Amino acid sequence: MGKKTAPRDLADTEAKAFAASIRISPRKLNLVAQSIRGLKAEAALAQLTFSKRRVAQDVKKVLQSAIANAENNHQLDVDRLVVAEAYVGKALIMKRWSARARGRVGRIVKPFSNLTVIVREREESAAEEKA
Repeated sequence: MGKKTAPRDLADTEAKAFAASIRISPRKLNLVAQSIRGLKAEAALAQLTFSKRRVAQDVKKVLQSAIANAENNHQLDVDRLVVAEAYVGKALIMKRWSARARGRVGRIVKPFSNLTVIVREREESAAEEKA
């Protein structure tokens, strides 16, 4: 007799992955998320593999998780997946301090971010069906 299952907030052709508390500011993380929005899944993975930014490896893990969710949980075709959305949100901010001259304090903020990646299976066009 438990709770009823909640209705799915995504379409049947979409899958989602979420990472909480990534240790980087949302502004920096959004630069990497912006670089993969709208790309095919395999192109986005290649983009993240060769990116110079440290956080690209964390974003790649979340994208791989979204692809795995699409394949295993929703039976979507991996070859037709597109990164539909990749958005960043604020998480907690650790506040630290370091001693400065004349008894003052230098404030250090250590922000965390949340990342959500949604992949969508694109529809086949007429040209692909003939091939």
